[in-house]
Amino acid sequence: MSAADEHRRVAGAFTDRVVGATDWDAPAPVEGWAARDVVRHLVEWLPALLQGGAGVTLARGPSVDDDPVGAWRVHSDAVQALLDDPETPSKVLTNPHIGEVPLDEAVDRFYTADVFMHTWDLARATGQDETLDAEKCAVMLAGMEPMDEMLRASGQYGPRVDVPADADVQTRLIAFIGRDPRP
Repeated sequence: MSAADEHRRVAGAFTDRVVGATDWDAPAPVEGWAARDVVRHLVEWLPALLQGGAGVTLARGPSVDDDPVGAWRVHSDAVQALLDDPETPSKVLTNPHIGEVPLDEAVDRFYTADVFMHTWDLARATGQDETLDAEKCAVMLAGMEPMDEMLRASGQYGPRVDVPADADVQTRLIAFIGRDPRP
């Protein structure tokens, strides 16, 4: 699946949770965050990475504080337009931590994967369907487990939560990234 198609699918699932949210101040599974902060995180970190590493400026929507749905829609549409642009695969994102990566691949690997995981956070915070695609969970978990120490050292993930070894793959992924998957 292309980076554009994968983003369309993953961002679409996240958009469903955004549109379905009714309490933007509900606590999220990330310590200190509310549901609104899940959207804020996704809307705010990628534009700086793209601007600094590839000279790409994304359209900005309303403030997440004023209109989280509108902020997400403008942002998600801008990312999709970037990925749908046939010139994007020929562009490179340069970053001291990851080196040089084709722009579409960088967005897919770092951002779309982040949207996927935060879909669970927003769903949990707002009492919506928490189900994630099991195949993508398995691929992500397999890719992340060998980097466990590095990921923890980055400060981007909390301590791994213990779950039974025979837990389903979504439960194991959510626990791996430091969330408590228990209801």
